[in-house]
This record gives sequence, C-alpha cells and structure tokens, in this order.
Amino acid sequence: MSDFPAYDEVHVISDIHMGGKPGFQILRETERLANYIRQVAAQRPEGRVALVLNGDVFDTLAEDIRGYVAVDEAVATVTRIMGDKSFSAIWEALADFVKTKGRTLVIVIGNHDIEVSFPTVQRLILSRLAGEDLDARARIEFSTTGAGYTCTVGNARVFCTHGNEVDAWNYNRYEDLAKVARRLNAGRSLDPSEWYPNAGTRMVKEVMNEVKRKYAWIDLLKPETSAAVGTLVVLDPSQAAKINNLLSILGERQRGAGQVDQRLSAEGFQPREQTAAPAITVDQLLGPNVKAGMLGVESINALNAEDMLLSAEKNFGQRGGSPAPQPEGTLGTPQLIWDRLTGWLTGVGKDEALRRALKDWLADDKTFDITDKDDTYKQVTASVGHSMDFIITGHTHLERAIDMGAGRYYFNSGTWIRLLRFTDAMLKDTASFKPVYELLTNGGMASIDTAQFGGESFVMDQTSAVSVVLEGGKAIGRLTHVEGDGTGAPQVIEQLARS
Repeated sequence: MSDFPAYDEVHVISDIHMGGKPGFQILRETERLANYIRQVAAQRPEGRVALVLNGDVFDTLAEDIRGYVAVDEAVATVTRIMGDKSFSAIWEALADFVKTKGRTLVIVIGNHDIEVSFPTVQRLILSRLAGEDLDARARIEFSTTGAGYTCTVGNARVFCTHGNEVDAWNYNRYEDLAKVARRLNAGRSLDPSEWYPNAGTRMVKEVMNEVKRKYAWIDLLKPETSAAVGTLVVLDPSQAAKINNLLSILGERQRGAGQVDQRLSAEGFQPREQTAAPAITVDQLLGPNVKAGMLGVESINALNAEDMLLSAEKNFGQRGGSPAPQPEGTLGTPQLIWDRLTGWLTGVGKDEALRRALKDWLADDKTFDITDKDDTYKQVTASVGHSMDFIITGHTHLERAIDMGAGRYYFNSGTWIRLLRFTDAMLKDTASFKPVYELLTNGGMASIDTAQFGGESFVMDQTSAVSVVLEGGKAIGRLTHVEGDGTGAPQVIEQLARS
C-alpha cells in the first residue's frame, strides 16, 4: 500500500488570482476555467481523479484590507471573493466537482493567499463547496504548511508545490502563520503592526497597487522583479519619493534569501550554493538604462545590494546633519533621485523612458521558452528528493516542461491570468513604441484586451494546465493549453512519458 494518495489522473493548475474588484482583476477566462473543472470531473467515471489548485488561488493582496495580511478580515475577504459574480461560476464548478465520487480537490497555499492557512478560512471553503455533505467535505484537502502535496499515479510519485518556498522575494513564514491560526482559534486577534511581510508583499502593497490603479496592466508583466522599480518610477515618478521604502524592501529580500534555503529541504542540509537566491544589484532593480539615465552616464558598474543598503542606511537613517558620503554610482537622497529622474524624463521623453525601462525589464527574457531552467526550477529541483518522479510548480506564471533525465520530469503550470507579449519590433525604437505607449498610458484593460500589434494580439490567449495520467501502464506528464470555452480537450504542448 502506498504511503501517498493514489490516482489514475492528477490535473494541476495554479495562479488563478481570484481577487480585486472589477477593474482591478487580472483573471479573465472564468467561464473557461469553470468548464475545465467540469471536464476534469468527468474523466474516468470509475477511477480516481485529483484536481490540484497549486497556489495563488485567491489574491488577497488585490483586496482592500488593513495591513499586509487579512486576519480578522480573512473570512469576510474570502467570502467577498467567492461571492463576486466575476468568480462565482468557478466556485459552482468546484462544488460540483467535490460532489462527484472518486474526485479529490487539493488546495495548496501560495504567497498571494496565505489566509488559506487559517482554520476559519478552511471551514468557510468547506462550507461553500460541500455544505453539510460529509462525503464531499472529505474530498477536499488543504496543503498550507509549506510541505506541498505528494501523491502517486501508477508507480510514479508526483510532488506539487507552489514554488514561492524558494523565492527570497515571496517566501511564506509558515511558523508565523501557524501562530496566527492559533490566535484565531483562541478568539484572539493580531494587530497589523505585528505582521512583517516579505519583500514581494511589500512591493505589491506599498508600490505596485498604487501604480496599478492607473496602469492595471502592470501586474501582467513577467518577470516581476527584474528592473521592476525602474519601470514603476518611469510610469509614476511620484514613486521615486518612496525610494526609502524601496531600498528597505530590497533589504527584506536579501534577508529572505537567508531563509529560503530550508523551506523545502526539511533537514536543512542543502548546501547554500545549490539553493541560495542570487543577490540583487541596482542594475537589476532599476534596470541599466534607467539607472544610467538618472545618473547621467552611459555605463555604471553595478553596486551589489550590500553596498546599496549601506548607503541607504547612512542617508535615510540620519537625524539631521548633512547626508553621509555615498559610494560612487549610488543614487543619492530621495530629493536628488527625484531631480535626476524628472530631469532625465524631460530630456528623453516619458515614452522613450518607458521603452528603455521595458527593454531593461524584458532583457534576455525567456518567458515563453518552456525548456528554460529558471531559478525556480534550479532551486526546487535541488531541494526535492530523487524519489519524486514528477515535480510540478507554479508561482512564476511561466509554463515549463523539462526532462530532468533518469525518468524524472519538471513542469510549471503557468497561470490563468492575462499575459502580455512585448516583441522586439514593438520595443525597437521610439516610433515603433509610440502606439504601444499610447495604449498603455491611455487605455484601460478593455482596450488592451482587444489590441493587436503586427497582426498579433497584445494579450496572449494562454491558460495552462499540467496533467499526469496513467495510460497503458505508463505515467504520462503533459503541459496543455485550455482553449475556447474550456469544454474541448486541452491542446497538448509537451508530453513526457515515464515507463
């Protein structure tokens, strides 16, 4: 008998991001998703089928809550999301799913829905999906301690985890979440000041959400950390006034790098050089084009994060007196940063500045290369034991299908939110970028959804899923795209079979 649940089929989707009020929502294909869930429920009527929602099912960071985590507001927040007419069809499909014999629904925690770890929220979800039906309630499982979810398909072991466990920007402090849960069960609360968020949460809540109110598309760019600040301050120069916060966010990210090493490797014996996240430089944070423009030079040697934070501490931590001397190439005080930024924007024009910032953000972009061994792949696979035959993550929104050799495979299930595709032709020069700039700065999401450049849609019609299915005695892993209204068979993008 297996130590893990055994299925004939396991279907995995992630990064649905249900949350935010209309105009602030980034999930579009809700009908498609509801129909896909119903299609999975209909597979192998006499067999065992699991649907794994592999993190970021909700997006409480898009909700109006006090502080960085909803505690007293958690139940009300999740109730609002489940009742939002934009998402209600999904919950109806999930309710039907768990009422079907032989089906199992697994909800894995991500970094945008940490409130799922609270017993109060889990009881709410159980009630919404299963009511008092004990059989249906038993078909719902939660994985919220950072352990991921392990099961088998045939003789293959399948391990699902969101992937933020190895992300220094977005790691979860599961031990602290457990403490919050204990407080809630004991009828106690948590003051917002008691919860110190990770760097990614701070970036979203303190910077990106404000920019997103005008530029809703900012959430759709990936990767979300490289040169992100440069793009944000070009779009909204007032963000430069928050440079103190941005630097402290960077410092929190560096502290996070020291914690992610032991997230998946329970023993904590993984050598640091195998799993440690790389340091972030000023060039990576602002982008070399934006940084050089603000400094008024063509090229500057990138400072490492330690030098940057040391300079920030000296400048922003002082009480009176003159600013402390800075290492060569640093950006200076907030006022100096503002002066440099506005001077540069005036000189090159905001459209050209945004083009350069986006080129920084998307430099060496391998978003759509499904075989790219990105940092999440490297760090997760270094932390997971060789007994796992299929490793499935999400988090990055970047779908992957990689043969690791020796009968082992890695998949990333991508995302269900919109994805924007910036081509080299669009970013070639100021003239080619002008119509794109006008769309981004003047058009809302409705205009962006229908826009085309070079005969191609600006918003990609791509919603991804991963399945591991037992066929002919083999466990077959597939990366697929769910298309149309979601009622048809998904399109197979890559298939990797294990004998």
